[in-house]
Amino acid sequence: MSDLRADLSLALRLADEADKITTARFRARDLVVERKPDRTPVTDADVAVEDAIRAVLAVEAPDDEVAGEERGGTAGDGRAWVVDPIDGTKNFLRGVPVWATLIALVVAGVPVVGVVSAPALGRRWWASTGGGAHTSDASGERAISVSGVRDLADAYLSTTHLGTWVEHHSREAYLALVDACWENRAYGDFWQHCLVAEGAIDLAAEPIVNPWDVAPFQVLVREAGGRFSDLGGVERFDGGTVLSSNGHLHDAALKVLADNR
Repeated sequence: MSDLRADLSLALRLADEADKITTARFRARDLVVERKPDRTPVTDADVAVEDAIRAVLAVEAPDDEVAGEERGGTAGDGRAWVVDPIDGTKNFLRGVPVWATLIALVVAGVPVVGVVSAPALGRRWWASTGGGAHTSDASGERAISVSGVRDLADAYLSTTHLGTWVEHHSREAYLALVDACWENRAYGDFWQHCLVAEGAIDLAAEPIVNPWDVAPFQVLVREAGGRFSDLGGVERFDGGTVLSSNGHLHDAALKVLADNR
């Protein structure tokens, strides 16, 4: 635990550094926006945040690997920091405050520390293996846990963008899950998984993700008492798909998705 406490402290300091950059560039009139080869947007803030995090890690954890959305790298089999400098870049560049910096420490392929910092919302979430899941907002810091909902008919479901289900999985399967649940929204990106961890919603599903999009949530949701897997049910952050849940509903949701593909 002592080592993980130090790692978590470092991850929180990295988030502090990221927040300084992102808050200064959010809604800036001179924000520079470019398109990557996959046509997704990247801003000067995305690159600046990742470079700042890498600079701190080069001093504080020089033997660790770093894998980031903008500068690349792989997690490997040892210790690696997986970073998404701004998750929700489309929101960021449009002035929508729902975006966050995602930081995870992965050891032997398993996330053991996760920090999600959303300064425009005034929110932060963090967890470490064996240390529980926590959040902070204007009212202070508190421990969080998933909901106790046990029936899909009572469940609150979220995804990111319905169109991705057409291209990467099955829109019919997702709509079947929608029909099986009580309520659904598209909170999208990082926020929906944080909402699962704190018990505000019960399920979040995505048919396409990159490792840096979801690495912190494997430990955050797990430490909050929930489950986190790919859409095949394998507990991993690098499987290209993801389902986070309160645990009680996980198998039922996976079955609906599998039966309606």
